[in-house]
Amino acid sequence: MESQRNILLIGLLFVSFLLWQQWQADKAPKPVATESSLVANPASTHSADVPEADTGVPAAVAATQNIITVKTDQLDVQINPVGGDIVFAALVSHKMEQGKDQPFVLLEQTKDYTYIAQSGLIGRDGIDSSAKGRAAFTASATEFTLAEGQDTLEVPLTYVADNGVTYTKVFVFHRGKFNVDIDYKINNTSAAPLQVQMYGQIKQTIKPSESSMMMPTYRGGAFSTQDVRYEKYNFEDMAKGNLNQATLGGWAAMLQHYFVSAWIPPATDSNTIFSSVSAGGLANIGFRGAVYDIAPGASQEISSQFYVGPKDQAALSAISETLNLVVDYGFLWWLAVPIHWLLMFYQSFVGNWGMAIILITLTVRGLLFPLTKAQYTSMAKMRNLQPKLQDLKERFGDDRQKMGQAMMELYKKEKVNPMGGCLPIILQMPIFIALYWVLLESFELRHAPFMLWIHDLSVQDPYYILPLLMGASMFVMQKMQPIAPTMDPMQVKMMQWMPMIFTVFFLWFPSGLVLYWLVGNIVAIIQQKIIYAGLEKKGLK
Repeated sequence: MESQRNILLIGLLFVSFLLWQQWQADKAPKPVATESSLVANPASTHSADVPEADTGVPAAVAATQNIITVKTDQLDVQINPVGGDIVFAALVSHKMEQGKDQPFVLLEQTKDYTYIAQSGLIGRDGIDSSAKGRAAFTASATEFTLAEGQDTLEVPLTYVADNGVTYTKVFVFHRGKFNVDIDYKINNTSAAPLQVQMYGQIKQTIKPSESSMMMPTYRGGAFSTQDVRYEKYNFEDMAKGNLNQATLGGWAAMLQHYFVSAWIPPATDSNTIFSSVSAGGLANIGFRGAVYDIAPGASQEISSQFYVGPKDQAALSAISETLNLVVDYGFLWWLAVPIHWLLMFYQSFVGNWGMAIILITLTVRGLLFPLTKAQYTSMAKMRNLQPKLQDLKERFGDDRQKMGQAMMELYKKEKVNPMGGCLPIILQMPIFIALYWVLLESFELRHAPFMLWIHDLSVQDPYYILPLLMGASMFVMQKMQPIAPTMDPMQVKMMQWMPMIFTVFFLWFPSGLVLYWLVGNIVAIIQQKIIYAGLEKKGLK
């Protein structure tokens, strides 16, 4: 029964952890930069420089607004020529629903919902501002397609200002990638110097949290600076105060389960990461870049990157060394990263994520087997000592000091470590939590089938078969446990309810995690058989 009590302890710790994580996501205070932090970019003082006007248009009226469509092997994008904003982005290789052909839509603007990526030039001679409005670009065509055998696709938009200066905004798309290069090419043909500054922001309608205790997913902003590698900044934080942090490099992003959109300015530029909440309940997060002075007759190119796609760690790391942190494994990231790597390694061989989870389970259980054996041996020795411990209790009564000394002498004489059964629990708990976050955060598991009725390992079992099997395996494990003669009858009764309690508890877990626990129980049953057989030979059971 001791191991059942240990499993209960793991469960209680895990529930406490989930509650703490949910509190952290919803209520934990976030630092808001003050104006004193704006030292790297004195020209940037507030996000008011950035136009607040919402110039994106719904796809339904695209035909009347000369919307520019771009299609690659990974992206289906719509660009509004007014401002050159990305007002629609669908991920071709990711489907909205499993088994359907409709691609997953990340950016869009409808009557009730806005999620778009805006960029422009502000500053003294900027062509985008709240006062002047947005630049109205023209393009050579309204449809662009990445052709077979073509690795890059350039979509140039042109704007001629009143002073005759030509601004070319070029979107560069890449085969197999979800990041887009946005380059401004400015040829100052005027007689006066120009001063401009690029900005990029992500605008999204504030939505209620879809998170739950079992699935504590995050939706909201995040950013990185030279001092803060990764920090969430949710919609509530944005409503309380504008983010305004100067940094070298950095990035600003909007996150949701499995997917991310992010502006990544040049790593060598002085930028300011900002946020704001505009009219209509729209949250904005983005960057203001370095100020560029362009002499008469000179040319200047100002660039940034925009990523819109899945939380692919390899792809994100290639763009920025910290952007992969949006795959948030929490404080156990150092353990989750190798688990994710091993999961990917196994899947590359077996071609099935469910089988990869099973192999992960066998690996973990195999590595912990020496400790598991030591745990059961220690528990068996402790059970054998129960009569002697009862004698000590009767002999010393309420004298705790003498009782403690006598117990330590008895443990030393019998070579028993009373804490010997705890180490496997201490090691299993972080592994379980790390694996939980790997299964929750890894986009590769979205819509990943296993076999039979399990078509998506990232969601709960639709028929609750795995949780029921898991509960049955716990019941078998319980029946295999010898009951200590000194155990309190009430405690025995509570332990007998544990399989049912855990079955209910696991009904809403992702099926991939329940599969891990079920296989772990089956392996534990086999290990118990082996270990108990050895203990019986030694007369310890």
